[in-house]
Amino acid sequence: MSLCRLQPVSRTYRAAAALSGKRSISLSVAEGPSQPPLVSHTLSGYFAQEIVAKYGTRPALIARSEQARAHGGPRSPNMGVSRHLAWDFEEFNRHIQALARGLLGLGVKKGGRVAVLMGNNSAYASLQWACASIGAILVTLNPAYRLPELVKALNLVGVTHLFVVPRIRSSAYIPMLSKAFPTLRYSAPGEIQEETLPTLRHLVVVDNTPDPKTYRESIEDTKCAVDFREVLLWREDSAEKRRVNEVGASLKCDDVINLQFTSGTTGAPKAVSLTHHNLLNNGLSIGRNMRLTPSDILCNVPPLFHCFDESLLSLCICNLAAWTHGSCIVYPAQNYDPKAIVDAICEERCTALHGVPTHFLGILAEVHARKQAGEIVNLSSLRTGMAAGTSIPTDLMQQLVDILNLKELTIGYGMTETSPVSFQSTTDDPIIKRVETVGKVMPHVKAKIVNQEGEIVPIGSPGEIAVTGYVLQKGYWEDEEQTAKVMRKDSDGTLWMYTGDEGVLDREGYLKIVGRIKDIIIRGGENLFPVQIENVLSAHPAIHEVAAIAVPDARLGEVVGAWIVRDPQSSQKLSRKEVRALVLENMNPQNTPAWVWFAGEDGVPEEMPKTASGKIMKHVLRSWAQDLTKKNVGRV
Repeated sequence: MSLCRLQPVSRTYRAAAALSGKRSISLSVAEGPSQPPLVSHTLSGYFAQEIVAKYGTRPALIARSEQARAHGGPRSPNMGVSRHLAWDFEEFNRHIQALARGLLGLGVKKGGRVAVLMGNNSAYASLQWACASIGAILVTLNPAYRLPELVKALNLVGVTHLFVVPRIRSSAYIPMLSKAFPTLRYSAPGEIQEETLPTLRHLVVVDNTPDPKTYRESIEDTKCAVDFREVLLWREDSAEKRRVNEVGASLKCDDVINLQFTSGTTGAPKAVSLTHHNLLNNGLSIGRNMRLTPSDILCNVPPLFHCFDESLLSLCICNLAAWTHGSCIVYPAQNYDPKAIVDAICEERCTALHGVPTHFLGILAEVHARKQAGEIVNLSSLRTGMAAGTSIPTDLMQQLVDILNLKELTIGYGMTETSPVSFQSTTDDPIIKRVETVGKVMPHVKAKIVNQEGEIVPIGSPGEIAVTGYVLQKGYWEDEEQTAKVMRKDSDGTLWMYTGDEGVLDREGYLKIVGRIKDIIIRGGENLFPVQIENVLSAHPAIHEVAAIAVPDARLGEVVGAWIVRDPQSSQKLSRKEVRALVLENMNPQNTPAWVWFAGEDGVPEEMPKTASGKIMKHVLRSWAQDLTKKNVGRV
């Protein structure tokens, strides 16, 4: 059966409330609406028929850190803008088609893996659509990868073409690669023969440097490097155009078009295989919940490379959610930059903003600093967007509404393996539901909450979240063993993704995330949920950021440890005992921290360790805690 068709509902759902005996217990199951129907287009087919045909002259992409004609080619209107790149959908499509022809000219084949190592830019955006139009698989890489991680990722999925920028922040990719692999310095373009990278043939460089001299210097010692501008084929009477059309006609909606790396629930990095059907329909649903229209302008804050809070793909949540509704995307900068973000919101009159709590905190701090300096910051155009990953603290939500004007902000939950969003609140949901929950299950998606034995738990009881429907990945790339660990069929043959996340479903169908199963703190046999402790602490004005973790304890098994970043704007300096008392005032005594560490004090690192997408890496905090507790640093 084609993966483009929704799998049948398990009979377990129909029988959920019909339990034997006199008493009927409502079970934690949820099924999303069946309307509007799923679409069965490929990405390229939908783009041509439903986006370019309808919204061709509408703004599509504004990249404020790029020059107006960053990629050369014929003279173009650039929407009348001279200081930076600005495309309507027709011009965007011209670049996509020129790139698709160029990819074929480079030898990219249907099913071939094309990797991208760069920040948010127009080349990345174009590659998303160009690869899909010729059936190539876009492999999104984390710009924070160190060399061993990069090599492992490229080899795991057999990448043949690597698109890269010379530098992002402190990472200089071309020198790093040529130093590690001297053969790249001498190989001809398209003829890379490096034993450590056996499948790699092409290295294509997208110029993101401040001037031509810097760019030339960055690639002059790497003979195999090809300039991105030389790849694009602008002539439309070429053999490559006929081949693009031929390949396009052979594509199916359940073809894999994207590989995203994740550690998922099993630890080791794996490549999640996502299809046209997964990504297109998820983008449509996300945009509907935000009520996006062709008049909306979305400020894209998260990185395109990977995940939105390491579970939600920015490629889908930001790009596809907006473009499938004819909305415009704004890239304020290549990387997360609060100053550039606030400038973009004000000057482009953005109406939507995405992020995780860390992103929003940085933006709020920038707005506060500007107002303190007497600057007028007009954010009145904002109305909607998405905060991803989990519910957000009440205090932060209030600031987003009051200061950023995000009155219709939605909350989303999911994971890379579910395309990514499986639950989302809507603009109509009461604000309390957008604070305490991640909304309801998405259309054409089903979910259940199960205990360790796989049994569905009663409404209001915590358990592991499992999801089924069109959102399910096709599997980890060439890794049946790891796939089988998290994707399992029930007795009725319905395939489920077991997320590793702990959640509680209420009677209205709203989902509350209480933590990762592996992050749960088991104190004396009682399960404590870090997110609840974090919500209490983060509401205090003297605390900028907080993370609660499990700390081994000889008597209780585990106790609570709290990592805290003080708010630099606050004059109050909480003590460890005051932190403990703050939790005690609002929660059961079991939740009070036995250990408290303040960033930058008593030998504690100055910053919390985070992924490139801004998510706090709790496994690193747990490792640090082991060293600090041995020295008795942080005991309350």
